[in-house]
Amino acid sequence: HNDPHHSFAFVVAVLCKVFNYPVEKSHQLTLEAHEKERAIVWSGGKELGELKLEQITTFHEGKLGPMSCHLEPGV
Repeated sequence: HNDPHHSFAFVVAVLCKVFNYPVEKSHQLTLEAHEKERAIVWSGGKELGELKLEQITTFHEGKLGPMSCHLEPGV
């Protein structure tokens, strides 16, 4: 989901760290979420998805807490 509370740079950095994406890909995904209100940042198995979600929520930007993020079942 678009996260209006955290900085663009913070979101890009989290995607780079959690998914080992290059800055360019993380930037594009962040821009997509900003413009379209959401972006699929990863697709895979449920257990690994739960781990990635947990990893994302460990990053905090100041007093803002973690980014908003959730899992959706595949179709």
